[in-house]
Amino acid sequence: MVKKVYIIGLGLIGGSIALSIKQKDPSIHILGFDINEDQANLAKRIGAIDEIATKLFPDLSTVDMIFLSTPVQQTTQIIEQLKSEQLKKDVIVTDVGSTKVKIVECANQHLNGKIKFIGGHPMAGSHKSGILAAKPHLFENAFYILTPSKYVTQNDVDLLKSVLEGTKANFIEMTPNEHDEVTGVISHFPHIVAASLVYQAKNHEEQFPLVKRLAAGGFRDITRIASSSPSMWRDILLHNKEPLLHLFDEWISEMERVKAFVANEEADNLFSYFQYAKNYRDGLPEKQKGAIPSFYDLFVDVPDYPGVISEITGYLAKEKISLTNIRIIETREEIYGVLRLSFQTERDRELAIDCINKYCAYETFIM
Repeated sequence: MVKKVYIIGLGLIGGSIALSIKQKDPSIHILGFDINEDQANLAKRIGAIDEIATKLFPDLSTVDMIFLSTPVQQTTQIIEQLKSEQLKKDVIVTDVGSTKVKIVECANQHLNGKIKFIGGHPMAGSHKSGILAAKPHLFENAFYILTPSKYVTQNDVDLLKSVLEGTKANFIEMTPNEHDEVTGVISHFPHIVAASLVYQAKNHEEQFPLVKRLAAGGFRDITRIASSSPSMWRDILLHNKEPLLHLFDEWISEMERVKAFVANEEADNLFSYFQYAKNYRDGLPEKQKGAIPSFYDLFVDVPDYPGVISEITGYLAKEKISLTNIRIIETREEIYGVLRLSFQTERDRELAIDCINKYCAYETFIM
C-alpha cells in the first residue's frame, strides 16, 4: 500500500501526476521538490502536493514511490545519486522521460536491484508549461508507456498503475529499445524535420524577403514543434542517438527517391507517393492522444469592430471553457475576419462551438 510519494520536478508533467494522484486518493501524502522555489510554492498552494522538500534528497526512508519528472539528462544523474541515499526497502522509482534505453540501463547499472525502477513515458503534453498549466486529466485517454527494469516484478508494475489510476491513461508495457525506436519515428525525428524546414525558410529569406511574412500561415503550424525547448531536444537526441542515425539514413534515401521522381517527371509515381501518404495519414486515429500534443482549432467568422474578441472570450469564460491560444488570421475594414481559437482537447472545442452558437450568431468551422 502506497502512503507517501515523492515527486521531483513540479512542472506540467510532474504537477499533473500529483493532481491526478490527489484526486484519486487524497490520503496519499505527496512530497514535492522543484529547483524553482516559486513552482514548488505554487504546487502546494493549488493542492498538488502536501509538503515541499527543501533539498533534492530529504529523508526518503518512509517514501514508497518516487517520480522523476525531470529532463532526461538530469534523470540519469539523479538515478546515480539515489544509490547513496537511505531508501525504503523495495521503493519504486519511475520517470517520465521521452527516452528509455539509457535511463533504464543507468538504473540497472547503479541501483543493482536496490530500487525497483520502472521507466515511464506519459505520451501527452500541452502547449503551456509550468505547474499552473497542470491538470489532473492531462493524460486521460493518452498512452502511458512503461518499461520495467530487470529487477521489477509484475506486482511492482501493477502497484505503479494503481497509483496512476487517476490519470485515466492507457498503459502499455514494452522494452526500452522498442520504446526508443517507436518514439524516434513518431516524435523525435519529426522535431528534427520541423527544425530543418525552419532553417530552409531562413536560408531563403535574404533572397526572398517575403518568406517570413508568407510563412505566418500553414507553414507556421506544421513547424510549430520546432519552438520546443532546445536544451530538452538536444538531450533527447543525444540519448536516442542510434535509432535516430538509422532514421537519418532512411529519410535521406526516401528524399532521394522522391527527388528522382521529380527529376524524371514520373507523374504516376508522384501521384502514387502522395496518394499512399494521404491514405495512411487519413487512417490515423483522430481522437487518440499521441506523442506530439494536438491543436484543436476552431475558426470563427467575426465582424471587424472593437471588442469582438473580448466578447467571444467573455462568453467562453462564462462557460468556463479554457483557451490555449487565440489569433486573428485576417481582418480588413468592413468585412469579416477569421478568429482562430485553439483548445487543449476536442471536448473543449465542442463546448466552444455550442457556446458561440448559444450567445452569438457567428459562423464556426473546423479545417
